[in-house]
Amino acid sequence: MRKIIHIDMDAFYASVELRERPELHNLPVIIAHDHPRAVVTTASYPARKFGLRSAMSVAQAKKRCPQVIILEPHFDRYRAVSEQIQHIFHQYTELVEPISLDEAYLDVSDNLQHIPSATEVAQRIQHDIWQHTQLTASAGVAPNKFLAKIASDWHKPNGLCVIKPSQVQGFIQNLALNKIPGVGRVTEAKLSALNLFTLGDLNHCSEAFLCQQFGKYGQQLFLYAQGIDHRPVMASRTRQQISKETTFDTDLHLTACTPYWERLANQVWQSLIRKGLSAYGVSIKLKHHNFKLLQHSKRFDHPLHNPQQLQQAIQQLLDEADIASTAQFRLIGVGVYQLIEQKNLHQLSLLAE
Repeated sequence: MRKIIHIDMDAFYASVELRERPELHNLPVIIAHDHPRAVVTTASYPARKFGLRSAMSVAQAKKRCPQVIILEPHFDRYRAVSEQIQHIFHQYTELVEPISLDEAYLDVSDNLQHIPSATEVAQRIQHDIWQHTQLTASAGVAPNKFLAKIASDWHKPNGLCVIKPSQVQGFIQNLALNKIPGVGRVTEAKLSALNLFTLGDLNHCSEAFLCQQFGKYGQQLFLYAQGIDHRPVMASRTRQQISKETTFDTDLHLTACTPYWERLANQVWQSLIRKGLSAYGVSIKLKHHNFKLLQHSKRFDHPLHNPQQLQQAIQQLLDEADIASTAQFRLIGVGVYQLIEQKNLHQLSLLAE
């Protein structure tokens, strides 16, 4: 029987900002760029009482709460705090699966501190996070990832919910189906049309029926209805850089390299898409005919959203490099670094300008 903990930081970006602005602690605060096209990255708990939430437009947030206080995001700051938290996790287990900057799964079945109780491990982690960052985290403890994630949201903020193996069936009986990972509005509407509203309702359905209605996902629904989730905690390190380069048959002037830059940008972008990633940093490399290497890189404030932005970044780097028109090159390359998962971008209020 596995012991899984899901840690979810409480209103993470807002909480980090409010450490610097404690006088705003009880006021409705959102983290966002203050312009019409921006969206909310995080809403403080007082702001949530007005219905404000992440991914909501700033314009809509202002309508719902005219007195809302908007703070500009500082992503480098959040990333630094996230690294502190990750370090704490690794004091207890090597099996850490980061989901975003503010949440992660931990398998503590055989933890590094030899603590027999997963509940105690979770409590110690919450304590350590507070001691090192003055931020609170909520934790869910359960036999699998599916239940641990649901549990971490049960007593927010600064909560702890434990689902023991013997409690699984009682816990899931009345659990709303929209709590299940992958059940969005469309799937929920289809389930409702079948008079299925809770996991208890789903437990009366056969696997064949659910697969007939929902395809391959029906099998997962069948397992969730029994409180089963076999997914392991995947402890993997995200690649730090993706790069592509090309060597020419004959040396080329910079103006002749234009189509090759576009080709490399598209190749790098396709690699990012396949891996579900984006990037903050872009680098270029040019090797002269005499093998002298020219490199230039830049970290941007926002992750890339499309290949056009990558191409624009490359052109900016080339302009900044001030390369002589007479220079010739035998090789050019494009790289991206400081990678981030695409599925986390909606948290960061990153609209293309």
